[in-house]
Amino acid sequence: MISLKIIDVKDFMSKFLISNVFDNFLLTELDISTFTHFHIDGRLNKEFYSNDELEILGERKYPKWSEIKPFAFSIIKGSKLPIFIKTVFALSSENIEKVIQKSGIQMKEEEINGLFINIKYEKENLYIITGTSIKTFTLDKTLDQVWDGYVKDFLRHYEIAVEDA
Repeated sequence: MISLKIIDVKDFMSKFLISNVFDNFLLTELDISTFTHFHIDGRLNKEFYSNDELEILGERKYPKWSEIKPFAFSIIKGSKLPIFIKTVFALSSENIEKVIQKSGIQMKEEEINGLFINIKYEKENLYIITGTSIKTFTLDKTLDQVWDGYVKDFLRHYEIAVEDA
C-alpha cells in the first residue's frame, strides 16, 4: 500500500471526470459531499437487467467508471467545490490476470479478492491510496509491491504528477 498526493488537482479532476483515463476501472464505492451527501454502492443490481444483458455482463459485479461518471459529474459540477469525494476503484478480473502474468507472480486470479485504487479529495487535497486484498493470509508482499508499481506507472503514463504523501 502506498499513499500518493496529487500535485495538480485541477488536471487530475479533468482526467477523472471528463477524459477516459479511468473508464475501465470498476467502481465499488463513491461518496460525494456537496449540499448533501451522495453515496453510490457500486454493486450491480442484477434484477435490473434482462437475461441478454446479464449474459453480456458475465461475472462482473461492479459497473465500469464510464457507466457512473456522467452521474458523478452532474453531482460535482457547479460553481462550488465539493466538500469531500471518496472513490474506490477495483481492477477487473481480466486485468488482474494480466498483472499476474506480466509480473510473474506465482498466484492465481482466484486467490485475489481485489486490487484497489482509493481516491480521496478533501479540503482541496487529493490523494491516491493503493490496496490489495488476498483471500488467504500471507506474509509475502510481492503482490502489494507489483500493484503499487503498476499504479505509479499508470499515473506516469497519463502524466498525473504525484508525490509521496
